Amino acid sequence: MNNSDAANDRRKKFDRLVAVFHMDMYRYAAWLSRDKSIAEDVVQEALLRAWKSLDALRDDAAAKQWLLTIVRRENARYFERRRLETVDIDNLTASQSALLAEAPNEELNDLREAIYGLEDDYREPLVLQVLMGYSTNEIAELMGLKQGAVLTRLHRARLKLKDEVAQEGLS
Repeated sequence: MNNSDAANDRRKKFDRLVAVFHMDMYRYAAWLSRDKSIAEDVVQEALLRAWKSLDALRDDAAAKQWLLTIVRRENARYFERRRLETVDIDNLTASQSALLAEAPNEELNDLREAIYGLEDDYREPLVLQVLMGYSTNEIAELMGLKQGAVLTRLHRARLKLKDEVAQEGLS
């Protein structure tokens, strides 16, 4: 096989992986970063890093986990590199406030806010399991934890969500 064929095979493999897992990468990045535009940046950086290290992927069956691990690390790098600008939403101008407006769905917003409010150690395994469909074994491997630790974090995340939703219902 000549260099041209090898490069073509490499590109096809990468294109196939991106086609299959791009939305999962984006969805995971959005939950980690809590911001759609940051998630897009994280996924772009993750794809660049994946392209550069594609030869390290030996088993295509492990591609999804490999890519999500890259997303997780890129998300951490993103927040290490940047100091994010904060805005006091109580002092927004009328045009700025309009940017925040969307059709209200209070129950969904309350649940989303409760999930966002969880500490990363609890939010991440919950998102991986409930939204991404990962098993506890896969979450443990992805996060570098033992399965028992993942089960504990999932249990505590659910308890915290349950408490938060119950408190919201009382107020």
